[in-house]
Amino acid sequence: MLPQTFDLPDADVRYAPQWLARDAADALFVAVRDGVAWERHRIRLFGRDVDAPRLSCWIGDADATYTYSRMRYTPRPWPEALLAIRGRLRAECGADFNGVLANLYRDGNDGMGWHSDDEPELGAHPLIASVSLGATRRFVIRHRGNRSRRLEIELAHGSLLLMGGATQAHYRHALPKTARAVGARINLTFRRLIGDTTVR
Repeated sequence: MLPQTFDLPDADVRYAPQWLARDAADALFVAVRDGVAWERHRIRLFGRDVDAPRLSCWIGDADATYTYSRMRYTPRPWPEALLAIRGRLRAECGADFNGVLANLYRDGNDGMGWHSDDEPELGAHPLIASVSLGATRRFVIRHRGNRSRRLEIELAHGSLLLMGGATQAHYRHALPKTARAVGARINLTFRRLIGDTTVR
């Protein structure tokens, strides 16, 4: 099944709601939940360093040190389950991903604020491949200069969201918190770090 595309100016966003079969998605959720060394990353918010409202882990090739929100992260080794997913994404997307940021949203109190994946080491037009596992959560994307250019997607278990082209330059995205009773969700955002990765 071809991924769904969206009419968003200055963006390339595609969504495949059933990229992974249900049993494969179930198995991957358990493998990542139980096999990843989850930690509480620090983020810069209104001039202060605070704990992020989620658990995270940066995983990647040995030289894929990643700096975001002014923090520098040395990659954890690839678990076997994620190497298999990386291989499939490389084949289907034609992108040589060398790292993945894993996020665990334990319930509706965990979320992600407005941001763009526009760190210099990702390059000018990065491709972000986002695999969702577990509870369905609302994902919102909006244009930096024109908030009427907006999209909401319910990211389902086993789905794949691709953001490429100039999307990060022109749009920001978020995963809002919710008062609804929701279970745990894992998000795997595969990316390719290029060039100089020194702290800025």
